[in-house]
Amino acid sequence: MTIGRDHTTFRKFARLFLDLVDACVYRYEAEFDKVQDVFELQRNLNNAFAYDLVPSPGVVIAALKAARRVNDYPTAVRIFEGIKAKVENIHQYEEYLAELKPIREELGINLKEDLYPEGTDSPFYNP
Repeated sequence: MTIGRDHTTFRKFARLFLDLVDACVYRYEAEFDKVQDVFELQRNLNNAFAYDLVPSPGVVIAALKAARRVNDYPTAVRIFEGIKAKVENIHQYEEYLAELKPIREELGINLKEDLYPEGTDSPFYNP
């Protein structure tokens, strides 16, 4: 008898978790839409990446638009470095890149891998 009740409890907690994630996504998208300077942008990025979750594509799009709005191209490039460090494997990173490719092309944002290809003598190359 307790199995059914535990299952119902699990479903309630799962729904609560999804509601919290949706609220967090909405909050960060709204925060990035209001960004007016580099300090606000970087503060919001630090907060968004501090969680155990990888920011959703919607949050990343809002952050990229904010970075371009305040004319902070290096931060736009670093957002992708943060995603790469945050995901569990390279396949997830490639999925993010595929989903975010249109916005990258629209805003003219290159990846660090494109700027400093593997095997270059650049002091910035760091695999």
